[in-house]
Amino acid sequence: MNKGKKPTLVTSLLLDAIGMATIAVPVIGPFLDLIWAPVAAKLMSRMYPGKKGKLASMIVFIEEILPMTDIVPSFTLMWLYTRVWGADKETQVVQVKA
Repeated sequence: MNKGKKPTLVTSLLLDAIGMATIAVPVIGPFLDLIWAPVAAKLMSRMYPGKKGKLASMIVFIEEILPMTDIVPSFTLMWLYTRVWGADKETQVVQVKA
């Protein structure tokens, strides 16, 4: 992921789908989580640099490593947090002449 480029919703949905896919694999699914958890954490920290990215990478690691929590869409929630709910929202100043 390019550091200058902002993550897209499609990328976030795709990464969440990969994380959730381990539920569908019987018997070895939990072992796949052991591989995916550190990868997901690294991707999260690259996608969202700074303190928020570090915190999100720790959360996604814990979420992926714990059983039965794969349903949580961590990447999509972080995208919503940064792009929709206002963490990175650019503010516009509108001057009104009286």
